[in-house]
Amino acid sequence: MKHGFIIDLDGTLYRGSERLPLAAAFINELRDSGVPYVLMTNNSTRTPEEVAGHLNRLGIPAAAGDVLTSAQAAARYLDDLNEGKRVFCIGEGGLKTALEEAGCTFAERDADFVVQGLDRTFDYGTIKKAMDLIRGGARFVVTNPDVRLPTEDGFIPGAGSIAKAIETASGVQPVIIGKPSTIITGFALDRIGLPASSVWMVGDNYRTDMLAGHHAGCRTALLLTGITDAASIPALAEETGVTCDFVGEHLGEFMAHLGL
Repeated sequence: MKHGFIIDLDGTLYRGSERLPLAAAFINELRDSGVPYVLMTNNSTRTPEEVAGHLNRLGIPAAAGDVLTSAQAAARYLDDLNEGKRVFCIGEGGLKTALEEAGCTFAERDADFVVQGLDRTFDYGTIKKAMDLIRGGARFVVTNPDVRLPTEDGFIPGAGSIAKAIETASGVQPVIIGKPSTIITGFALDRIGLPASSVWMVGDNYRTDMLAGHHAGCRTALLLTGITDAASIPALAEETGVTCDFVGEHLGEFMAHLGL
C-alpha cells in the first residue's frame, strides 16, 4: 500500500535553529522514493519560501511547494468562503503575504474578517480594535491555537495565547484553521492525493498534531522531540480519547518502524 506523510516542522524536524536527529535523512528518503508528503506548519509568520529557506539552511531539503502554512490555509479558507475580502490582520509577514496573494485588502474599519496569527508586536490597542470589529459583525478567524511554541531557548507564547485574549474580550469563539482543525489537514490531503487512511501525520504535539491526524482519519506518529514528553502521554490519551499509532523518541525510531 502506498503511503503519504503530513509532517510537522518545529519540534519534529527542527527546534528553532537546531536540526533534529535524522530529519534530513528522513526527507531525503521520501524524496528519493517518490513518496508524497506535505511539510505542514501551524506557524503563520513565515512565507513558504522563507520556511523552505530555513529548512535548507539547516540541511533539510525543501522547496516552497512542499510547504503548507496555517497562513496559506487561512487565506484559502477565506477565498473558498467568498464572503468578503476586507480583513483586519493581526499577524506577521507570512500571514499578510498569504492574504494579499488571495486578493484580500487590509482594513481597520468595516472589516469582513479579523484574521489573527502570531504577532510579536501585539498590544492592548489591537485587542480593542479586534474586539470592536468582531462585536460589530466581523468573523473571527485564527491561524492556529498553539499557546506555546518550542525554541532552542525554551518556549514562547503562541498565537493561541493572543486568540484567548481576543476571544475573552469579544465573547466570540474563532474559527480555527491550523491543527488540530481538519481545515488545514484537509488542504494537505488534497495535495497528497491519497485517502487519509494511507497518510501518516507525524508530529510532536499531542493536542494539535495527533488530534489533527486522528480527526482527519490519518495514522498518527508522535515524536518526543518537542512539546509532548513521555510522562504526559497517559493523561493526554485519557483527555483526548486518542491513542497514537506510533510513539518514538526521534525520527530514527519511526524510520525503523517504517522499514526505511
